[in-house]
Amino acid sequence: PLLLWVNDGLMAIFFFMVGLEIKREVMEGELSSFSQVVLPGVGALGGMVIPAAIYIWMNRGNPVALDGWAIPVATDIAFALALLRVFGSRVPPALKVFLLTLAIFDDLAAIIIIALFYSGDLSLNALFLGVVALLIAIIMNRSGVTRTSSYILLGVVLWIAVLKSGVHATLAGILIAFCIPMRDRQGNSPLRELEHDLHAPVAFVILPVFAFANAGLSLTGMSVEYLTHPVTLGVISGLFLGKPLGILVFVGLAVVLGFVQLPRNVNWTQLLGAACACGIGFTMSLFIAGLAFEHGSGDYFSGDRLGILVGSALSALVAFALLQLSLPKSARND
Repeated sequence: PLLLWVNDGLMAIFFFMVGLEIKREVMEGELSSFSQVVLPGVGALGGMVIPAAIYIWMNRGNPVALDGWAIPVATDIAFALALLRVFGSRVPPALKVFLLTLAIFDDLAAIIIIALFYSGDLSLNALFLGVVALLIAIIMNRSGVTRTSSYILLGVVLWIAVLKSGVHATLAGILIAFCIPMRDRQGNSPLRELEHDLHAPVAFVILPVFAFANAGLSLTGMSVEYLTHPVTLGVISGLFLGKPLGILVFVGLAVVLGFVQLPRNVNWTQLLGAACACGIGFTMSLFIAGLAFEHGSGDYFSGDRLGILVGSALSALVAFALLQLSLPKSARND
């Protein structure tokens, strides 16, 4: 079906770009220094544990609904960063770095969750072929092969093998991205060039197509009961309340215990605004929701989509209000 080509095919390209971003940040960016990742790492942990706990508590006793526990864990990095960009240079650089790094941790966690909890029955033959393709890509990387087309062709083979293995096909995008060389012998970056080339197609084609295919919500016969359904409430509460609460509580404990310090020029209200922005789950939440309930009867598709849309919208509105109030009225000179 066309929907599976979108979710398993086009989204593999999206995750490929995510993998390139993660590798770049680990090798040369915000994740290259341990001291830079402690604060957002602690926040990301709280932003995953608390939303999941809220959803599980609200849907306890319903094993089918519990499959959606990871839906409010995700952050849509594009929307969250876009919200910060609205305020331009009024945003302290440290706050941007905090949000970007936290969102990257969220993406990594989502990838691990998909691999561990949302993969089907395994085919060992296909899995073996995928491992062989991945090993060849690693050997190419270690041998100094820098032509990205070679990795992309191998990535197609890996994608087919992973698709047929029962592991979710989008993980092939992440794995092959980690094999793209960071630098060639001349000091150029094949990884950065490929990431730059993919940015526009992913942002303006793949993600809108994915949203168009997955975010549809029929309003026929919808009533207040839809909003009070445990699945809907669990997603809304997890995104709108659980995300900022988890981030702030975990960061607050780490600061009180002396493990970390708040970044320079960032106060608690601004941090709360950024934490609320992390409650915009949209793309990643829709993706996980599709995986969570694709094998079921489909009874929860309306509830989880409604929860994602409402929870993400509320998070965006509150984040905007908090940042508007707490950020300096004009750009800082530094």
